Amino acid sequence: MHFPRSSGILLHLTSLPGHFGIGDLGASAYQFVDFLAAHRQSLWQVLPVGPTSEGTQHSPYVALSAFAGNPLLISLEALVEAGILPSSALASAPLLPQGAIDYEAVSRVKLPLLRLASEHFPVAAPAALRAAFAQFCDEQRWWLEDYALFMALREVFQETAWNTWEPDLVCRKPAALAHWRARLAKEILFYQHLQFFFFTQYARLKEYANHHGVWIFGDLPIYVAFDSVEVWSQPELFWLDPQTFDPVAVAGVPPDAFSAAGQRWGNPLYRWWDEHGSPIRPLYEWWVRRFGSTLRLVDLVRIDHFRGFEAYWAIPAHEETAVNGQWMKGPGAALFTAVQDTLGQLPLVAEDLGIITPEVDALRRQFGFPGMKVLQFAFDSDARNPYLPHNYTDPHYVVYTGTHDNDTTRGWFAAASPECQAAVLRYLGRTESTNLHWDFIRLALSSVATLAVIPLQDVLGLGSEGRMNVPGQEKGNWGWRYRPEWLTAEVGAQLAEMTRIYGRERS
Repeated sequence: MHFPRSSGILLHLTSLPGHFGIGDLGASAYQFVDFLAAHRQSLWQVLPVGPTSEGTQHSPYVALSAFAGNPLLISLEALVEAGILPSSALASAPLLPQGAIDYEAVSRVKLPLLRLASEHFPVAAPAALRAAFAQFCDEQRWWLEDYALFMALREVFQETAWNTWEPDLVCRKPAALAHWRARLAKEILFYQHLQFFFFTQYARLKEYANHHGVWIFGDLPIYVAFDSVEVWSQPELFWLDPQTFDPVAVAGVPPDAFSAAGQRWGNPLYRWWDEHGSPIRPLYEWWVRRFGSTLRLVDLVRIDHFRGFEAYWAIPAHEETAVNGQWMKGPGAALFTAVQDTLGQLPLVAEDLGIITPEVDALRRQFGFPGMKVLQFAFDSDARNPYLPHNYTDPHYVVYTGTHDNDTTRGWFAAASPECQAAVLRYLGRTESTNLHWDFIRLALSSVATLAVIPLQDVLGLGSEGRMNVPGQEKGNWGWRYRPEWLTAEVGAQLAEMTRIYGRERS
């Protein structure tokens, strides 16, 4: 896809301000769109919006479903405005701090109120909204029924792994499924309501953003969690032991300069080929639906770990590190051809960071997917470093100062080696690092890369206190939020002026 020269901000929805301890799809999201539009930005990049869980520290990259939305992002105030939730319920609810997210506290406050909204919905919702819910359930039946049952069963079995449930459920015997659907009918309806609330609010926000000239830039993880409805409902699509349903091998990346043990992510791998080496067609069909579902939510999507489609690192499940894995061939062009045959040209950005082979680059170029450039990776070698802006001979990229996995620019510079710091200042023609974040923003916006995306933390000039995620760190991630008073007129004006100077303003 070819996009106009433009720029935007990376900010996950959870990082918005709000009264209930977490950002959501309510007023603050609309105010952020207004900020973007007022200051010449065309993109709002968000992280994956699937339902998260306490067991994975609420990482948006390890969701309980590839198709569902995160109920914690539902705006309670919007439910009151829709007549679904009594205003008195919010008046008596505790207001959580505006700072970092305490997911346990958020769940403790929001979920009972969402249950109350679900209970009120059949009698309090206007007739048009009840009809819209019925239509939603019918249109989304292909994933919604299994998801709602899966979530209800997780409550019954106290969130243990699905392959430890009673055997007839693990094997999805029709009689067992029918029994539990009848037994858990109320809970199933609750989870259906939550998805309706989420997608209704999300669609309204996206429409508002698009109307104001802002594209929503989404994020699609290549893998799904083992503890997800997809692996339970369609285990034949994954590389699992046929007896125990445990993964045979799991995803990750091999050892490199950053990690002597590599990274063992633990996601189950896809079963791309049958025993005869032929493609698993139902898996291709699943991916068509996954891309289609995602592209109804966003205008542009970054596909995480793009290189895994060309070849992926398979780690035997019993291995504790990623050292003893092996490269295995992925579906490559055949998958993207199949998807495009159904959906048309795909507005994808390929996350092609790290050690990328010529084959991976050829796959990206074959389909015209922009790649990524990250400025924080530009100063660890010499003037030929491909992440340095003067080496961007091809504009078909998205340039970032950093991503959700990086420290903020100020935090990164403070922790860098003296040699790296000196290289940065030489490149910038500076003798000191005051306002370094704006220097990096200028580098990104002035580059030939068609799209430029800046984490909000860098626009605000935050240090490491603003970091969103530390890969490999088990706790303390995904909790950062900004305060509304930080988006000052001065910050907005500086961003808008720099955007105008480098020809990225909205038309």
